[in-house]
Amino acid sequence: MDAHTRHDRTVRLLAARLESLAVASIRSPGGERAYRDHILAAVAATRHAVALDLLTVEEAGSIWIEVARRHPEARWCAAAPDFAGSLAA
Repeated sequence: MDAHTRHDRTVRLLAARLESLAVASIRSPGGERAYRDHILAAVAATRHAVALDLLTVEEAGSIWIEVARRHPEARWCAAAPDFAGSLAA
């Protein structure tokens, strides 16, 4: 798989994951709380994609912002995390 294909695949996978999490967390009686671990995993996956140079910080942020724009009820998505942060434990 070449770099361009890998990049496009990463964008599609991240957007789909965030989109499904937004819809599920809105529809769930437990709301965001019920999906907290999944949301944290999406944040981690986004940071890893940036660290591996699969996405730029700007691309990652714009994906999160676009999903937040489509789903304003999913407040967790509106405050996109800092993806330039360290991955150190």
